[in-house]
Amino acid sequence: MIRTDKTLAIADLESAYDLLAGAIDEAGPARSELFLVKLALLNANALGEAEVFASHVRAALRDL
Repeated sequence: MIRTDKTLAIADLESAYDLLAGAIDEAGPARSELFLVKLALLNANALGEAEVFASHVRAALRDL
């Protein structure tokens, strides 16, 4: 995975996890995949670096 100079503190990662879990629950089983794709594309655009995003996708696939 390609590292950037911006990282979150553990407490912020836990907050992000909680927010994401709640949003997945709110989207419901029928729309959770669509929600996650939309979120990923919004974050890819905000990141602004296609190769970094591709690296993150590969990292997320590992050890599923």
